[in-house]
Formats: sequence, C-alpha cells, structure tokens
Amino acid sequence: MEQFAGSHFGTVATVDFERDPKAASLFEAPSPRDNLQAIEAYLGKRIIAGESLLFLDEVQVAPRVLSRLRYFHEELPELHVVAAGSLLDFALADTEYRAPVGRVSYFYLEPLSFREYLDAMDLGGLRDVLSRWQPGVSIPEAVHEKLLREVRAYALVGGMPAVVEAYRQERSFVGAARLHADLLTAYREDFARYGSRATVQRLHRVLNSVPVQVGRKFIYARVDREDRAAPIKQALDQLCMARVVHRVNRSNGNGVPLAAEVDERAFKTILLDVGLMLSSLGVPPSRVLENELTLVNEGAVAEQLVGQMLRTLGPRNIDPSLYYWQRDKKGSEAEVDYLIQHAGRVVPIEVKAGKSGRLRSLHTFMAAKGYGTAIRVHSHAPELRAVETPRAGGSTHRYDLLSIPFYMVEEIPRLLTAGGPSP
Repeated sequence: MEQFAGSHFGTVATVDFERDPKAASLFEAPSPRDNLQAIEAYLGKRIIAGESLLFLDEVQVAPRVLSRLRYFHEELPELHVVAAGSLLDFALADTEYRAPVGRVSYFYLEPLSFREYLDAMDLGGLRDVLSRWQPGVSIPEAVHEKLLREVRAYALVGGMPAVVEAYRQERSFVGAARLHADLLTAYREDFARYGSRATVQRLHRVLNSVPVQVGRKFIYARVDREDRAAPIKQALDQLCMARVVHRVNRSNGNGVPLAAEVDERAFKTILLDVGLMLSSLGVPPSRVLENELTLVNEGAVAEQLVGQMLRTLGPRNIDPSLYYWQRDKKGSEAEVDYLIQHAGRVVPIEVKAGKSGRLRSLHTFMAAKGYGTAIRVHSHAPELRAVETPRAGGSTHRYDLLSIPFYMVEEIPRLLTAGGPSP
C-alpha cells in the first residue's frame, strides 16, 4: 500500500489499529468530517481529498470501523480510503459487523504470481517469452530449462511478498524457509485471539494437516481420529474464511457455472502458498531444484503450485474459486485435477508432476463431456496437438490437447483466447 500510495498520491495517512488499538476512538463521532479532523490531529498531518490516501491498517483489530466507510463514501466521496487486515474475514465473523453494501469495493489479493515473481527477480526477459508464446512456436531448450529452474525456485520461495523480497536480496532458500516459519507462527498466534484454547489447538491441527492432504480428498479423520468431524469442519471453514486455506470444490463439470454442480460432501484443499506448504512439510530445497515436482503425495506439490497459479487468473474484484472432477464408479475411478471456465465453456486441466504420465482420467472426462479443448501441465516444452479417445459404443471423440510447462499456467486465458485452441 505504501508503494501504491507513493505512485498515485501525494501523501499517505496510515492509521495502524494494531499498534494503537485506541485509534478506533477516532471514528466514534457520527460525522466523517469530524472523524477526519480527529485523524489529522492524531497523525499530525493534513489529509487532502484527491491528493491523500487514508490507509486503515490491521483493521481486523477494530472491525466496526469498516461499517463507518459507507458514511465516508456518502459524505466524502472524493476521499480515497483503503482498509486491510490479517485474517480480516475471520475477525468479521466473530463480531457484529454490518457490511456497507454498495459502498465498499473488495479486492482479493493473492500471493505474488509466477509472472510477478519474475518481475521481482529482474527477469523481465523470461516474462516476455511467456507473454509472446503461441502454439506452433518453439522455445529454445536453454530458455525452457532456465524457466523450469525458476518455477522450481518459485515453488520453494512462494509468493509471500516479504519472502520474495528477502530471496531477491539474499538468494537464500534457507532464509526463505526461516521467514515461512515466522509467517506460520504469526498465523497461529493470530488464531489465539479468536477462540478458546481447544478451538485454537484444533485450528493448529487442521493447518498442519492441509499440506499433507493436498492432492486428495480432504478427510476429517486424517486431522484427528479422536475428534468429531463437526468441530474439525468448523475449524477448516474458519481457515478458509481467513484465506489461509482454499477449498477445491468437486463439480460434475457438465457446464457453466461450475459452482452450480458442486458436491458439498467432497472437496480437496490447498494452502495459501506453495512456499509455506514446502516449509511446513520440511522438504529440503535440493529435492525441488534437482528433481521433478513429485516429492510427496504423488505430485501434491505440483497440484498446489498449479492451483495457486489458477487463483490469479481472474479479475481481482472476484473471489477466486477452484474446482475438480471425480468419478467414483468402482473399477473405473477417474479424476481431473482442475476445471476452469473460459468463454462460457468448461476446460479441464490435468497436472503431471514429471515429464511422463498417462492421461486416462482426462480422456475419460473428455469422452464423457464432449468438450473441444483440454490442458495438460507438466515439465515438457509447450505443444498443441489433436487427440482421439474412444467413447462408449465404439465411436471416438477428437479434441485439442494443449500441453504446457508449469511456468506457463498463468498464460492459459490468453492462449485460449488469442491464437490458441478453441474451447
């Protein structure tokens, strides 16, 4: 926010409620103009509408202040105000909060994407290679291998801004892992503010279980066999509300919207950030840098990485959602790792951690649904080719298979729209 304010405003006026919880009293007067006068006296600086940005930081400490924003919008519409906070939704669920409907715009901030990571590492040339690639164009092997090395480094560092900045300066995975541990500890300390001791311990157990269960159906009993499913579910819901954990919803995938056919009884999960996941699992950096992204749970790291990238594809004012498909028919089980919506169609995405692997589940899905395009994410150079797969009754279904390396996941919307295969 300080960087944003420096680029777009003359001054930034920051009220940090965590450093001074009593700062909430600045908003007790009924008039926003009186609030603004109190804030100016408190900060000792002028706040000029149109020139200044009012930044309300750590607002989860004073969530009722958010309700006041509707009056700022109505009475001081020319003043720019931004509020941010750690575990904000978590805090709002535990207080009397009346959302200022139609008066506040929400922006869903994810960890840095791989493209943003390349920018941070001053690797704009590699980013340009990704933004220009089209099916039928080859990528030099040396460039391909360098991009693979960088996406593996990104898997270790993740997208948490402080960790990326530290790695940019030190180029140390050990230092990155140390910051990951600090962030996970900070999350756990924040949990203590919002529940009883038993609730906090359950949140810790769920948070520890999510990295282990990435890539497969989430099972409550795997968190704690001695605990009941209902309180574990509640703890998971809270972590999802806090955006520390994300659900991957199971959908039948018969059409858009994918949310219309979600099966609430079955879902997978990913962690907020792949770097946090690897650090929480204690994975040595050498295993990621020297090998494929298999590591644990038959490609769980690869699935976490791709899921995290997919969450950055949509508009930032829409809360991103993830979906997958699974058939439980005994003897012919099948699963497609992700489903996305594009131009009114469903596009399946199969993630292969190594350079090899069959596509039986993807073929099954495409034959059953009759869609025209599917995507495979793996470690090979990108390629577009036509595929035929058998259907029931002896006929075949033909579709376009776009195979892309991990470093190209964030280019999917462009490839499907401009010059790429048709959905």
